[in-house]
Amino acid sequence: MQVRPLTPEALADTLAERVHALALPEGGRLRVAVDGAPAADPGGLAAAVADLLRLLGRPVVRVSAADYLRPASLRLEYGHQDADAYFDGWLDANALFREVFDPLEPGGSGLVLPALWDARADRAVRAQPVPLPPGGVLLLDGPLLLGRWLPLDLTVHLRLSPAALERRTPPDERWTLPAFARYEAETLPTDAADLVVRADDPRRPALVIG
Repeated sequence: MQVRPLTPEALADTLAERVHALALPEGGRLRVAVDGAPAADPGGLAAAVADLLRLLGRPVVRVSAADYLRPASLRLEYGHQDADAYFDGWLDANALFREVFDPLEPGGSGLVLPALWDARADRAVRAQPVPLPPGGVLLLDGPLLLGRWLPLDLTVHLRLSPAALERRTPPDERWTLPAFARYEAETLPTDAADLVVRADDPRRPALVIG
């Protein structure tokens, strides 16, 4: 196993090139996930990769897991700081299948709903489905995405060491740390992901090779 240090810009370039080089699956669209704790900023990397893919002529639709959370009545059933609920009860995976992945199946409409639920206001987002034509790329970003049987063609996991995760997580969100410890132990994201990035230092991420 080798570790290749990169700048954030070079990491985004490398990932965009990797996605662009992938063979298109049946149905003609690629589905890519950037998985990582909020402290690792998977959304920032997904946005950078999306911009580069568009420069390469690839249509892109970005979807954030934060816009596919379940309503508060379900998400917070066991309190506002229940780590087990955060681990397996916050993300509305069924809605992701229905509104994002199913339309991209062969014969599907190709219309992706980029956001479903505003968790802060606790109400539906008035978003309209957007088309993802053949040859396009879906980029999904967020925490705890692996191990959910999402139909993905490429998965990237941003790994933080326990110390870095605690250091970079705001104090009012540290109640989520046991959920990420459980994720490491049960889901084994570094084994499950196609690509692993060591992200302890946001200025010098490192791509794990082999």
